[in-house]
Amino acid sequence: MVLPKFEYLAPTTLDEAMQLYNELGSGAKIMAGGTDIIPPMRDKAPGSKCDFLIDIKHVPGLDYIEYDEKQGLKIGCLTKLYDIQTSKLVREKNPAVAQAAKYVASTQIRHKGTMVGNICNASPSCDTAPILISCGAVAKVHGRDADRDLPLGEFFKGVKKTNLEPGEIVTGLVIPPLAEDECAAYIKFSVRKAMDLAIVGVAAWLKMDGKKVVDARITLGAVAITPVRAYNAEKALIGNEISDELLQKVGVAAMSDCKPISDVRASAEYRHDMVRVFTKRAIMKALEGYKEGEI
Repeated sequence: MVLPKFEYLAPTTLDEAMQLYNELGSGAKIMAGGTDIIPPMRDKAPGSKCDFLIDIKHVPGLDYIEYDEKQGLKIGCLTKLYDIQTSKLVREKNPAVAQAAKYVASTQIRHKGTMVGNICNASPSCDTAPILISCGAVAKVHGRDADRDLPLGEFFKGVKKTNLEPGEIVTGLVIPPLAEDECAAYIKFSVRKAMDLAIVGVAAWLKMDGKKVVDARITLGAVAITPVRAYNAEKALIGNEISDELLQKVGVAAMSDCKPISDVRASAEYRHDMVRVFTKRAIMKALEGYKEGEI
């Protein structure tokens, strides 16, 4: 099947891309890697129609991975998922982010696709969104009149919908640093290890005091129209010492924080139960990287 007709535009500066995006309006789409844009266009999927494709890969300076002691990890909008997955810096400073990148599709797609593109696609089963939300990441947004920081917890509006304003472009991500008493993890449950969307995805971020959880953020993917915080699970965790009994309680609490649907990959009932199982596993995986105390 061939692609429908569209006009391809390749700006070489961010200002040029912004001007084109605002002038062409709703008929234009921004492309970084293209892995979430081209296949739906080819398949003529609902909402995939595009009259103008603005490819920003020729804009210099947007494919960075940096670290600042105060701000944390900085990832550009053109940085490939494979580069994030294999980055020594990312794996040292926040291995959960590298792991989430590795979970996305296949190696071939990760060589083309970007983390920013993954979140801007706004799929409910997006693999990188849960860990970014749990870690308190923000999107760096470039607008026509002003730039702004948009927390990832406020980024998603619905299926394939974000809270970006018309004409805004996400230029990068900033992920706060993990302190010595903090840990994080993301795990995904799918039928196949590669090329499969998540049946359930769970990200956990914990702040510890010995065995006691003093703060927590649990985010669930693929079980609602957007990634969702599991506030009941967090409430069950905070202020308590880690134990098998507590983790069982937290897993059950997480079940009340999601509204899964049935589809070709799993029933709503199955997803609901897997939230219980994988919430516990995500917390345990996060604690594996926590060196303080006796855990």
